[in-house]
Amino acid sequence: MHSITRRSTMLAAAGLLAGGGIARAAAPMPNPIRAWQFKFSSIDDGTLDFAEYKGKVLLAVNTASFCGFTYQYEGLEKLHAALRDQGVEVIGFPSQDFNQESGANATIKDFCEATFGVQFPMTGLVHVKGPDADPFYKWVKADQDGWEPSWNFNKVIIGRDGLIQGTFGSLDEPGGRTLTKALSKAMAMKVPAA
Repeated sequence: MHSITRRSTMLAAAGLLAGGGIARAAAPMPNPIRAWQFKFSSIDDGTLDFAEYKGKVLLAVNTASFCGFTYQYEGLEKLHAALRDQGVEVIGFPSQDFNQESGANATIKDFCEATFGVQFPMTGLVHVKGPDADPFYKWVKADQDGWEPSWNFNKVIIGRDGLIQGTFGSLDEPGGRTLTKALSKAMAMKVPAA
């Protein structure tokens, strides 16, 4: 009898008798990591702080100067010019991870401006994949089930809430249907309250 009472007391304490399951207080969900926390060295040797873009839609693109997709710089600059007033920022991430980029920020900047008229913000050279990837790309990989750029000119859309809205490959052109539709959806999101 003593062991039955003791067992009943333990079960009741665990919440198994009354509710048929373990009663637990709901733990507060941690705030998800948002893009606004990331900072980068800029191609101009300053700092590129995503906190300055809070509430905007970001299109992050890993770029290279000597790739078959380098022509996309032109489309990215057109997209940036057309949508910037609507709260869209294109951000370039030059990377040598696929062996198709210069080794110096100044050379990359001069090439992009002179050849394609690029005015959108760019980081300095970064790794976008593997163990040395920039923390931003590690965050994308963790959030997107292991996705990381498979080649140059892969794209990540960050919504106005600072969360990842989608990832895209090199074949998803800046003015193409897939990317345009995804950007439109992200632009339609309301800016979250501060």
